[in-house]
Amino acid sequence: MPMKRDTNGGGTEADGTLSTTYCSHCYSHGAFTNPAMTVQEMQDRVRQKMSEMGFPGFLSGFFARKIPKLKRWNAL
Repeated sequence: MPMKRDTNGGGTEADGTLSTTYCSHCYSHGAFTNPAMTVQEMQDRVRQKMSEMGFPGFLSGFFARKIPKLKRWNAL
């Protein structure tokens, strides 16, 4: 999720400061909200949410393809 679309302004670090890397849906109090989520599950979730928001399928696929390159999965 783009940070500018996150109504909370981002997730929170353990000390309560805003995360500049992760959104509030994925990250809270210094930890991932769903730490066991796989890349494939996140890609499916992004496609579903974008579809619910009315985005065309090709666009949701475009964004979902980039998920494996995000820091969350590159840090593993």
